[in-house]
Parts: sequence; structure tokens; C-alpha cells
Amino acid sequence: MTRLSAPSLLGVFAHPDDESLLAGGVLAQHAAAGARTAVVTATWAADTHRIPELADALHVLGAGAPRLLGYADARIPASAPGGVRLVDAPLDEAVGRLVAHIREVRPDIVVGHDALGQLTGHPDHRRAHQITLLAVEAAGLPHLYPDAGEPWQPAALYAATHSESGVDLLGPLLQSAEKTVLAVPDAYVTTTVDVSPWAALKWEAICAHQSEVARERPLPGLLARLPEAERNEIIRTESFTRLSPGPTPGDPRRLIA
Repeated sequence: MTRLSAPSLLGVFAHPDDESLLAGGVLAQHAAAGARTAVVTATWAADTHRIPELADALHVLGAGAPRLLGYADARIPASAPGGVRLVDAPLDEAVGRLVAHIREVRPDIVVGHDALGQLTGHPDHRRAHQITLLAVEAAGLPHLYPDAGEPWQPAALYAATHSESGVDLLGPLLQSAEKTVLAVPDAYVTTTVDVSPWAALKWEAICAHQSEVARERPLPGLLARLPEAERNEIIRTESFTRLSPGPTPGDPRRLIA
């Protein structure tokens, strides 16, 4: 996913810790190559306990300060006291908030959730995927959200995902905690990155989410209780599906090229 010019990278994820679990290696990789990197997190408010943890994780990954949409987690109302849940937020409003971040960061690449909502199908993950798809396209159109900054069209959009053949260790781990395991067909994965050189940083960033590591059922806590070799085998590979934004040139005489 990298090239010599070190493309700038923006991650868009539902919860604090998603960025480290799903794309921590790629974020660290791009930062190490001198790229501008940043992360937008859709849920949890600035004055909650998970945002300092997020700040620590982003510092480890070289991804700047937290950028927040400010919505509540679908299952944890206290994540944004008095606020609207991400899954209940007006779509146009949520897309507009994200467009403002895209236009400010001006990333070459955006990375977000897949359509399944990752392995567990969390409703916030699915909603974040939908919002990201719309915002990446809208960010390049000057007549949409004109007050959200100068238009900017990212060159590529990637969805972090897990293939059916790539959950050998992770699937049983999640099932042991009575979690759903959803994976995409192998052919759906267009990019697989070996992030072994950055696995230590990725694990450090995951561990920065201390409140999740301390719990038994969240994935950071499950990983923390594994033997190191087994844990490293799980976190050293990151998979993505490229979902290219913007118009694609084709034969004007044909509706389907």
C-alpha cells in the first residue's frame, strides 16, 4: 500500500482501538516512511476515559492527535453522555462531519471498515463503513458541504477486512468469547500487508487502550492473554479491499464497460 512518495493516510474507524487492531501496522509503516497520517474516530466523546488512551495509541503509531466525530457507541450510552448514537445520527450530518476531516487532512489514501463490520459485525463498524463510502466521494465535490473546506478527492479507499482463510487463529479466539466470526471470501481481499517490522509498535498501540486490555471479552484483552508467538502471528498481517472512489473513465457509448 506504500509507494516511494509516501502517500498520506487517513484512517476512519468506529471506536478507539479499531485503528490499532485493524490498521496499526500500516499506519506505523506510512508514518515511518515520512507520510502524513491521521485517524478519525466516530464514537466516544473527548471527555471520556478512552480518548486519552486513543491519544497514547496514535502517538505510538505516529498518527497525530485524536480526531473525533463525537457520537455514542451503539452499546455504551456513557461513551458520549447526552449525545446521539452513531447508528442513530442523521446520515447527512455524519457524512458532513467526516468530509470536514477529509478536506482538512487531504489524504491520498483513506482506510476504514468493511461492509461486514469486521469479524463481529458491530453495528457501529457497519455504519462507519457506510459513512466513509459517502464522505470520500462527497469530499471531492464542491457543491456538497461547501462550508466543510476546500474539496479534496482521495486517490484510493481501502476497507480493512479479514478473509475466510486468514482467521485460523483469530476465529477460534473470538468464538471462545462467544463472539460472532464474519469473514469475506478470499477473492475479496485485494491487498495483504506483512506488517512484521511494525508489529511491536502495533502491539504497543493496542496496549495503550488499557481499559480494553484489562477486560476479558474485548479483542485487546483476548490478545493480551495469548502466548507472544501466537499473538504475533495474528497481528503481523493486515488485509484490505480497495474500493476506488471517484469517476472511472469508460466507453461513453456503453452503459456497462
